[in-house]
Amino acid sequence: MINKNPQPANPGEIEVFLKDFKFKLGFWGILFMDRMNKKNFQTITDLNMNIADLRRELNTLEVVHYSEGPMPDQLYHGFPMWVFGKTISKREVYIKITMGNPNEQVICISFHFAEYAMFYPFKN
Repeated sequence: MINKNPQPANPGEIEVFLKDFKFKLGFWGILFMDRMNKKNFQTITDLNMNIADLRRELNTLEVVHYSEGPMPDQLYHGFPMWVFGKTISKREVYIKITMGNPNEQVICISFHFAEYAMFYPFKN
């Protein structure tokens, strides 16, 4: 995959984003875009996950899972989007998240099996 963001965030920026994201996730919860994205729903089904499992996976994201971002939000014209990837049940999962609006849930835009090899600039 070609990284669309030629200047990746540095590890400190990623850590700050993840800390803030996880805090907000715990406080406000998550809006999961499953109805708008059939790939998301199918992946969650194939992995036999529920929303609590999804939240647990998002809470385990670390700098090594970072792939791209922050990128402008083209869909909802809100906060920047960040892309992470994780291996779950031996399959690479593409995860795109954003902080969402203030005093509202974080948003999980994408949570589906990767359609191409992902790039992880901070993975050993």
